Amino acid sequence: MSESVASLDNALVVRGGFPLLSGVTLEIAQGTMSVVTGANGVGKTTLLRLLGGLVALSGGTGRVCGVDLASENRRALRRRVGWLGHDGPFYDDLSVRENLTFAAKAMGRPVEEIGAVLARAGIEGREKVLVRALSAGQRRRVGIAWLLLRRPELWLLDEPYAALDVAGRDFLDELFHEVLAAGATVAVSAHEHLRSLPAGTRTLHMVGGRIETVS
Repeated sequence: MSESVASLDNALVVRGGFPLLSGVTLEIAQGTMSVVTGANGVGKTTLLRLLGGLVALSGGTGRVCGVDLASENRRALRRRVGWLGHDGPFYDDLSVRENLTFAAKAMGRPVEEIGAVLARAGIEGREKVLVRALSAGQRRRVGIAWLLLRRPELWLLDEPYAALDVAGRDFLDELFHEVLAAGATVAVSAHEHLRSLPAGTRTLHMVGGRIETVS
């Protein structure tokens, strides 16, 4: 039986008096992929951010990679979890390489691998370009390159196919299979049906801050 990477029990996240998550119970096993679906505003992004230790748990319990989400120690997850939102964690006035170099040094990752991960993500030749000059699809590829450099235990991607062309989507499909084969765990949010899901992928459909169905 696979080890549990994430476990939530009646998890609640409240912001400004409004419940963004209103009682989520969830188990994610190591080496599996989960796709969180649902309309805008149902809590998909909040759920992924909670799993990444980026928002506080307001009620219930939760553990990710052995870290208690109710404690301040949840910041320790940042070295074990890779989060990719819509814009990526980059500085617009730095080049692609400068951003990845800064991030790699901050996280203790080898800067010597930057060239290889940029090539793998299909963004080679753009490393001297300022991030603000990149298209949305290129920014997404730089974010993927950063995840490749970090090699997190848990990959969390918010709408990962957004802004990617067909080639980029094919690359991401292939990458998910590689990541899972290497033993990492993946959770993504999506509005649309994903095209080429690895075997055993679970779909978690959210409504009103709760997981309504699992398939």
